[in-house]
Amino acid sequence: MTTLRAAARRASAVGLALTACLTATPTMATAATAAPDRDGGAAASGTGLDRYYHQRLDWRSCVLGPDDASGRELEKAGARCAEVTVPLDYTDPKGRTLTVAISRLKATDTRHRVGPLLLNPGGPGGSGLTVPAQIRPAMKEAGALYDLIGMDPRFVGRSNALDCGWSVGPSIRSAGPDRASFERQVAFQKGLADKCRATNGKVLPYITTRNTARDMDVIRGALGERKLSYLGYSYGTYLGTAYTQMFPGRYDRVVLDGAIDPSRYNPRLFKGVEKEQDQALADWAAWAAARHDTYGLGRTRAQVLATVNRIVEASSRRPLTVGTAPDVFRLDSSQTPFVINSGIASDTEEDRKALGEQVSVLAKAADGQQPTRLSAQFAAVLRLGLTSEGSPAGSMQSAILCGDVAAPRDPEQYWQDIERSRAAHPLFGPLTNNIGACAFWDRPREEPTQVRHDTPALIVAATGDPRAPYTGSVALHHKLPSSKLLTLKGANRHAIYGAYGSTCVDDTVNAYLATGKLPAKDRTCIKQND
Repeated sequence: MTTLRAAARRASAVGLALTACLTATPTMATAATAAPDRDGGAAASGTGLDRYYHQRLDWRSCVLGPDDASGRELEKAGARCAEVTVPLDYTDPKGRTLTVAISRLKATDTRHRVGPLLLNPGGPGGSGLTVPAQIRPAMKEAGALYDLIGMDPRFVGRSNALDCGWSVGPSIRSAGPDRASFERQVAFQKGLADKCRATNGKVLPYITTRNTARDMDVIRGALGERKLSYLGYSYGTYLGTAYTQMFPGRYDRVVLDGAIDPSRYNPRLFKGVEKEQDQALADWAAWAAARHDTYGLGRTRAQVLATVNRIVEASSRRPLTVGTAPDVFRLDSSQTPFVINSGIASDTEEDRKALGEQVSVLAKAADGQQPTRLSAQFAAVLRLGLTSEGSPAGSMQSAILCGDVAAPRDPEQYWQDIERSRAAHPLFGPLTNNIGACAFWDRPREEPTQVRHDTPALIVAATGDPRAPYTGSVALHHKLPSSKLLTLKGANRHAIYGAYGSTCVDDTVNAYLATGKLPAKDRTCIKQND
């Protein structure tokens, strides 16, 4: 599952992933007229949405042109693509419309077909169109039971992609070493928000998780299905939770991997995760110390961590220059912690090697050595994070977070949080507590989704997850008493199922997807015994 692992790493970095085999009989009338929970907003017959729920889909080749690698990947897997028309504003169904791009890899075991399984890789703002081709091998026999549905959520990828015209990718930055560097961040983040408002102000209010959940229900209706199963990673767990709360009775089997506590969901998602990030970095440092001859970062964990600190301190005095033409980048102290943070979302050998190489490059730059050619992977990470190439991903990530929940407005609150966190977490505290573009965004038009309905979901979590802390999955499990928690103990990893190589986790999830029966009780898998 190399491709799915790569997709999971991308989602983490840029934010950085369901009854016996009962075949439901599609009933479009039921799908379109079943009344949603009051939390779902207008989505029933008689509210002007019938034409969306009853639309006919035109399935065709996913390949858009000779350079469309994603389309070719889907075509090779046997998938077809279509566009689903949805309203921009669900309170004005006769107004402006959008198209949401979806892909479908049809069930091959039609006798025991369960129905559609919609997939979301996280983000926020991650493209999910190619995920069916990537996840089908991991599902083994269970994959044959589902029509796997990929989706580019509204304003992502092929679904009217948002681009605010930023000169950078995701807005996540460190506050730097002092008040002056923080004030530069305040101006920088305000500039990003102003640019989005100037270029896309008319659509920003409608780029929300709740509207994406509404789109999902239109997709369900357009597919002619009574229920929709769901697999979501990271932010996708919040989207899936929102769907179950807004449309109770319209979902079947639900897997939430790397779950976010809905009560903690807000634009400052990294705040409070410093302990897990410190631990993930320390564990990687011990790994790198054992490979000093390869990476030259130090022979002990403490020495490797000292090298990391030296890199950040050097970047606060002058930007570090890495790479050769055409891939030359200059990283200051607002950017080097983000690069390091992006590399600790997974503790696989492959990902640890990638971070080892990256930190080695940064260490040489901190020592003033002549820059050398970057690996294709590191160059891609830096392009997406530090250049306009990453603008669509960064714009969309901020638009969703800022559109869902209001952020604090006063810069002084962020500065106080930074200073309180800096003593215990000098590297990650100024990053996770820093001000962001959402501080300058227009306030959301809707209140966040509240968990009011129990959901018998399977929640998957790693104890050392440095993105969505394990405590978030535990909290969601408590909010959903009928759910079951599948824990991978001893892994510093965000996104497990089908992406990490845990046989215990994969087999448990596949058994649920195949039978619809949750484990009898919560289950724990052990990393080193897999």
